[in-house]
Amino acid sequence: MTENDKSSQTTMLPAEPAALGLTGLAVAALVIGSGYVGITSGIDKVLMIPWILFFGGCTQLIAGIMDFKRNNIFGATVFTIYSMAMLSISLTLFFITFGNVAFDIAHYGYGLIAILTFTLIATIASMMANKVLFIILVVVDIAVVVLILHYLTGAPALIGGIFLILTSVISFYAVASILINSMAKKTILPMGDPFWKP
Repeated sequence: MTENDKSSQTTMLPAEPAALGLTGLAVAALVIGSGYVGITSGIDKVLMIPWILFFGGCTQLIAGIMDFKRNNIFGATVFTIYSMAMLSISLTLFFITFGNVAFDIAHYGYGLIAILTFTLIATIASMMANKVLFIILVVVDIAVVVLILHYLTGAPALIGGIFLILTSVISFYAVASILINSMAKKTILPMGDPFWKP
């Protein structure tokens, strides 16, 4: 292998993975949200697990790993952490569905507190990215707060479900923007300038 070959290999980056990761988020949020708002039969149903596991967990993990290779610390961290959250949700649903012991679902609520803490940090960071990513994370923040209250105090989860479905809708817009703009090589669906340019 020549020096030129080595140089070209080291400078080649994977394709932009944000559309992949956001599609995973959009599908998982829609599936989970549909259970909370009562469109489907309930949050504890086993048929939700494959959608959360593969789209929410695996797809975002792939996107996160690709972003690490692209040296995009924001995308890499957010997609990877959300992937772990979705994998944890899948396993929680599995245990609730097939477990033969009584569970203290408050553990899930405290896990969501940890995810909320990370999401608030990511929300601040996203102010330096673009408006659509910032809005997605704000909507996720609201959904997670409502679900924490649901699991720790018994408050209704309906609003959380609505905000998860809204997360899905905005994420699909971001996916369309990334794919269409990259194929057209110009901005057709804008993502908006950053709110914060330090």
